[in-house]
Amino acid sequence: MADIRAICAIGLRGQLGLNGQLPWEGNKDREFVADVARFFDVTRGHVIIAGPATSASFPAFVLKDRTICEIRSDDAPEEVLARFPNRVVYVGGGPPVWDVYAPYIRHWDINRLPYDGHADRWFNPAWLVASVNGA
Repeated sequence: MADIRAICAIGLRGQLGLNGQLPWEGNKDREFVADVARFFDVTRGHVIIAGPATSASFPAFVLKDRTICEIRSDDAPEEVLARFPNRVVYVGGGPPVWDVYAPYIRHWDINRLPYDGHADRWFNPAWLVASVNGA
């Protein structure tokens, strides 16, 4: 079975997204740049499953040393995850993806950033306690 994980950054109040991107997108402050670098370092050599918009946002260098699997809303999570036995799989994306995959995620790597501005997507703490069949 795959080792299912999530890695994300959130703002001070749980902000995740704004208009289809990170609310702090393009911020060159040290904490924000370090978070992006850490994401690419942690996921190196592993699988990232993500929806089309997130998959399309990855720079070309990401494709060289990790497996990117684009998922769709009609894909059954069990079938997607079964493609990667004995691999570390990071579930990328945002609320729509995590709403579906949270029950399979066994480790959440959450980085809180010093952002306290607007957002239209928020982290849902219920994702942290979701489980498949009470496991």
